[in-house]
Amino acid sequence: MDFDFTLPGLGKPESSRPKRVAEAIKNELSVLLLQTVSDPRLAEVSISHVMATPDLKQAKVYFIVSGGADIKAAKKAMLKAKGFFRSHLAKALDLRYTPDLLFFYDEQQEEVDRIDELFRQIDREKGDEGS
Repeated sequence: MDFDFTLPGLGKPESSRPKRVAEAIKNELSVLLLQTVSDPRLAEVSISHVMATPDLKQAKVYFIVSGGADIKAAKKAMLKAKGFFRSHLAKALDLRYTPDLLFFYDEQQEEVDRIDELFRQIDREKGDEGS
């Protein structure tokens, strides 16, 4: 006797393929930024994470900028290099469709850095009180 362990109304379970494709896109773009791209506005840019839609038609690419570089200039450069990125992804990844790339500045990293600095400041204050 076979049992059906699926619950009604929940639909299909989430596929892991968009996550794998997003990780592959992140890796390829990171290598491109480090080795190939010659635009000086992209020198301080790194990819923090990528999220792909379930149909793999779009990928949201979140980037961070280090060294106090201009965020708007970096985003403009990312948009300008979008065709180059997509053509490289089409060659590197064996996908039926190359996802459309949407670029977003990752503001979470700034928040994490701010909270880390607050913790360091608290530790310094505790050290000063103990002395």
